[in-house]
Amino acid sequence: MNEWNRSQLSAFIEGKANGLVYFYTPMCGTCQVASKMLQVIEELVEVDMGKMNLNFYPDLAREYEIESVPCLLLVEAGEVKETLYAFHSVPFLLEKIKQQIL
Repeated sequence: MNEWNRSQLSAFIEGKANGLVYFYTPMCGTCQVASKMLQVIEELVEVDMGKMNLNFYPDLAREYEIESVPCLLLVEAGEVKETLYAFHSVPFLLEKIKQQIL
């Protein structure tokens, strides 16, 4: 999963893309587990996905009303369809992704 900057996120959203935006912080233990789960997801499905360190983008936390990390935005046609904070399991995430954006 590639680390995105602000311009890559803007291009993704403005391009009306479908995919995932993962917000994390490096010192968050739960984020590290979530990152590993998303690496598995990347191997299983073809989906655009980027990650962003929320420490560098506090304005995005306000804009997307992110309450905590890890946070996964499921984006369809450039619009956030669902925000996930509890990742549960890889099968749970796969099902959510298939329901929302695939």
